Amino acid sequence: MDKFKAIEVFVRVVDLGSFTKAADTLGTPKATVSTLLQELESQLGVRLLNRTTRRVGLTADGAAYYERCVRVLDDLREADAAVSARHGHLEGRLKVDMPTSLARLLMHRHIPELLARYPGLQLELGCSDRLINVVNEGVDCVLRVGELRDPTLVARRVGELRMVTVAAPSYLALHGEPRHPQDLMQAHHRCVHYFVASGKHGPFDFQRGDEKLAILPPGALAVNDSNAYWDACVAGLGVGQLPEPVLHAHGHESQLVPVLTDWCAGVMPVHVVFPSNRHLSTRVQAFVEWAAGVIAHQMTSG
Repeated sequence: MDKFKAIEVFVRVVDLGSFTKAADTLGTPKATVSTLLQELESQLGVRLLNRTTRRVGLTADGAAYYERCVRVLDDLREADAAVSARHGHLEGRLKVDMPTSLARLLMHRHIPELLARYPGLQLELGCSDRLINVVNEGVDCVLRVGELRDPTLVARRVGELRMVTVAAPSYLALHGEPRHPQDLMQAHHRCVHYFVASGKHGPFDFQRGDEKLAILPPGALAVNDSNAYWDACVAGLGVGQLPEPVLHAHGHESQLVPVLTDWCAGVMPVHVVFPSNRHLSTRVQAFVEWAAGVIAHQMTSG
């Protein structure tokens, strides 16, 4: 029995609560996962898991063993990464998830720079606006824009993005240009809304000097995908608020026009979110530093 592999399988099964999911994420046949766990339990002389048709749970011995195994695996991975990092190398897989619009923004310049800096890094980039479970989906970290409303999340703020209020020329030709945020509440104006998992629409924030406004104007369309939000604004379906770097990327200024420019649309914080039961690997630490540098660059050049 490969003891290290058996321990890795055991931890993954506990993290995901499923033999099938563990086998899929490890690229190992389910039968091999079952065999390794049986051999591990036989060698230890204790039952680690309670198995039913619906779920996998830890025994008391399994819970104690799991905590030790997590630390052992983290220490081994960190030792490997630290040796490589001493020579300027980072190797291995890094599984990251980020919003679709942010991935598009970073793909042309910054992600190639990251991979050129660490040629041994194998980046798996998931592009999604949904709130994923970093443990259940086997993700090392998640880059998220906006306030984090789950107090149980472990996150590090790496910067913020300035927002800008925009509209398509076709929308302005039909509805006219708003001169004050309250104009958006009038019947002849429409806004494109973004909604989160709870279904709630985010307000439009404005600030000018000491005056602050948060309004929820009428809209004919609400979406939950950042690329769809962009497309809806470009199609003239309403006024929107976007991160300023997204507006300036790839010559997009001609498709959308800033409006209400004497009002600041606020900033959106950017966080890297991690699994709460893991130490930060050298790869994740390097990604956090890279992300902070990228967001700072976007703030100064966007």
